[in-house]
This record gives sequence, structure tokens and C-alpha cells, in this order.
Amino acid sequence: MPGDDLGLIAAAAREAGGVAMRYFRKPLAAREKPGGQGPVTEADIAVNAALAARLRAARPDYGWLSEEDADAPARLEAAATFIVDPIDGTRAFMAGEPGFAVSVAVARDGRPVAGAVYLPAQDVLYAAEAGGPATRNGAAIAASSRADPAGARLLASAAALAPAHWDGAPPAVTRAFRPSIAARLCCVAEGRHDGMLTLADTWEWDVAAGALIADRAGAAVTDRTGAPLRLNAQRPQVRGLLAAPPALHAALIRRLRP
Repeated sequence: MPGDDLGLIAAAAREAGGVAMRYFRKPLAAREKPGGQGPVTEADIAVNAALAARLRAARPDYGWLSEEDADAPARLEAAATFIVDPIDGTRAFMAGEPGFAVSVAVARDGRPVAGAVYLPAQDVLYAAEAGGPATRNGAAIAASSRADPAGARLLASAAALAPAHWDGAPPAVTRAFRPSIAARLCCVAEGRHDGMLTLADTWEWDVAAGALIADRAGAAVTDRTGAPLRLNAQRPQVRGLLAAPPALHAALIRRLRP
């Protein structure tokens, strides 16, 4: 990895997580973003600033895509781009719940090549780079080998399992939920859950790092139609997300309505 991008983003995620913890479970200034995009707090802004200072100084030629910054079209021409969610799971953070994450990825040619997801309140760092293993606090992790949807542990909203989205009855999975999409992908990567599904269009900063980590752990990761993810797009969204062991992924995709 040129200049050890994974080492850089993992250290930056940990450092930024320390910034987040200075605000955690304390009174917060917050506002709603326009267009129903959810809340942003002073902690989101501070974490974003810490990440930008560390990463952009280290790689000034990289593009930048962050939830908390105005988009800059120059990223589309960059050979590599940082894709950043300073606090994934802001509502959980505001509620004092520990399931939020700092998510940082590097994308090249539309694909993530390095990813780090740090859960500051739990001091857990997930990481991976292209061609390498997925790790949790430095130890290799692997997705489950589940193939049958019946009884599979699936991270998804109740809405995603509504009958309208499925051919026949929805799969009889055991459903759970986590507020952070990045953390959901990491739960799949370490086999704690068999899969995760979201049908809504999803911002790249929510998925870039976790998608690589789940992929390197052996999961199949695609959009809701089964197509590969393409990152650093002009409109930085993917068409939903499904991550699961390959056989389970195939079984779910066959039953999902387009």
C-alpha cells in the first residue's frame, strides 16, 4: 500500500475517536441538516476536523469525501480519495449509546483499498487493506459460513423484511439492528452476525471502510441488486447494501425483488 495508507487511516481513526470521547455523554450543540439528512453535532464537526488535519496533511494529493464537508468535484480526478464518516451513528452518539463508529477508507479506481472502522466507546478497531486479512484489534477475523437464510442472524431494519421486497414470504431470519452501518459490516466480518441488509440508497461514507473489511473477511458485499459497489461516484451513494457469506448472499439476492 503506497505510503502505508492502512497504518495512516487506522492511527487517524483512533486519534479521532479520542476526540469523539471528549464529547460523549456530555451536553451537545446539535442541529438538523437540510433535506432530512439527520442531525450533526459539534462532536461530528470536531472529529471531522481532526481527521482532515491528519489525513490531508499526510496525503495532500488525495481527494476528500466526508459526510461533514461540502463535496469537492476535484476528488473525481484524484488517483486516490479518502472517504470519511466522522461519527457513523450520530443519533446513537447523542443518546449516549456506545455503538457509534469512526469510519475511514481510501478508494482507488472506484474500489476501497484500505479501511478502518473504530468504535471509540468500546476501543475496538477493525481494519483491512486490499489483498490482506480483515482484523479486529490486530487479530484476523472471518465471516461465518452460513448458507441457509432460515435462522440466519441478519442485521436489518424491520422495513427491509417487509413482504413487498421479497418473492414469496420474507426469509425467516433472526433479525437484529445496530445504529452504525459501518459497525454492522464489521459484525458480519467477524461472524457475530451472518449478514446485513439495507435497501435504502446509502452514502458511500457509511459503507466504504466496512465493505472492504467484510470482503476481506470472506463475505460477499454488493448493492441490493447484487452489483459490485462503485465508490467515489459523482453522486456518492450506493443502491442499498447486502453483505453475507457467499452462499447466503446468493440465496438472499435470488429472493429479493429488484
